[in-house]
Amino acid sequence: MTQGVLQTYREFLPITPATPMITLGEGDTPLVRSHRLAEQLGLESLYFKLEGSNPTGSFKDRGMVMAVANAIEHDSKTLICASTGNTSASAAAYGAHCNLSTVVLVPKGNVARGKIAQAIAYGANILVINGNFDQALTMVRELSSRHPIALVNSVNPYRIEGQKTAAFEVSDALGDAPDYLCIPVGNAGNITAYWKGFKEYQETEHTTHTPQMFGFQAEGSAPIVRGEIIENPETIASAIRIGNPASWKSALEARDESGGIIDAVTDEEILAAYKLLARLEGIFCEPASAASVAGMMKSVAKGLIDKDKMVVCVLTGSGLKDPDLVNQIADIPLRELGTEIDDVERAILSM
Repeated sequence: MTQGVLQTYREFLPITPATPMITLGEGDTPLVRSHRLAEQLGLESLYFKLEGSNPTGSFKDRGMVMAVANAIEHDSKTLICASTGNTSASAAAYGAHCNLSTVVLVPKGNVARGKIAQAIAYGANILVINGNFDQALTMVRELSSRHPIALVNSVNPYRIEGQKTAAFEVSDALGDAPDYLCIPVGNAGNITAYWKGFKEYQETEHTTHTPQMFGFQAEGSAPIVRGEIIENPETIASAIRIGNPASWKSALEARDESGGIIDAVTDEEILAAYKLLARLEGIFCEPASAASVAGMMKSVAKGLIDKDKMVVCVLTGSGLKDPDLVNQIADIPLRELGTEIDDVERAILSM
């Protein structure tokens, strides 16, 4: 039974005697070693951190539990966030668990139904705005400054504190930090959090080094790579469809301090990695998660990753977050047969 990240890593977190030690069982997610994809790429040591195994199916739960605990500690009764899906699901779940009201601002269209379904199920108050994520974030920041409402997007520093625990888990599982950490970049809070965690673990001598941070944005939504705000970001990977990342500056610091990169991958590269993960490794992740693998493969091809070193790709969310995509890109037809066993047998033998 998992203790949750607040209890497990409390010595590294901003916890006081008044902090409620809440948990939905977040953290302690699997670190799975690759076999077939690593072999195909010639990599000696490749791992996938399966953050889709968190309670609401994404990495957001790590930061949300810390942010919500802090909100309760400061007597907040309402949570608010802007979201393209995963944050809303996590905020609504922890809000329901802690008897708090949750308000979610969602940009109209371009949001996976599987994610909004979760927020609806948890009883969140969902407001759809005719704008994009960045506009929604601007609104919730202003509203939280006007009213005693806890903002739980990753601009909340307690979110970053909770999310950094994933870096501790990776290091604990491997016995040291990896050499490369490949991660999707949307609002850039996660790359910021991982880097913070790796630095803290090295400073306290839990590890001997820190990894190079390799962050990847979708090409149609790559403001950090392009060095400019993108007014209308576009990508199939809805979780990273963000044109003005809140943690832009700290993402650049993570890249520069670690000697890493932040690069872009196309939707085609994301979908190719998405399929390879499922069919070679048996891992079903959401499209945004596959950006880390697409970027890793691109970096290996460019010679930026030493094949003898240890590589970890962060898979930020479950594929069940966006089940409609599978049907849209299906390349294996469904065959309809009668009820005769001979028909089924012939179909099997002809495969």
